[in-house]
Amino acid sequence: MKKIAIINGPNLNLLGEREQEIYGSQHFEDYLSLLSEKHDEIEFSYFQSNVEGEIINALQEVALEVDGILLNAAGYSHTSIAIADSIRAIAAPVVEVHISNIHAREEYRQHSLTAKYCQGCITGFGLNSYELGLIALISKD
Repeated sequence: MKKIAIINGPNLNLLGEREQEIYGSQHFEDYLSLLSEKHDEIEFSYFQSNVEGEIINALQEVALEVDGILLNAAGYSHTSIAIADSIRAIAAPVVEVHISNIHAREEYRQHSLTAKYCQGCITGFGLNSYELGLIALISKD
């Protein structure tokens, strides 16, 4: 059984409540339940934090235990050299995911510092971005 970690960054704990026109009305935990049921061959772990250092710690802690990481560093994708360095330092493959199309948003959101060190970046497909990232991770064999 493959192990996939999902690590979410700031404000993603508010999915389903905030800016529904951008992020939708579904809570992430509900989506994760559906994703887990659909992909019962995958063992998922999930972590969310609004704190940059905790995201770095989570990346480093799971890196040797999982077959891949789905990372939505949210706003930190555009600002965090430290998270980018952490991705670069770990062996586990990372796919960056974004719910909204960051390239169609404000100019400061259109560049990701973290994407350079990921295997790929999925952006703009709502919560389905996670499943698309998952498919990319598990079909890389």
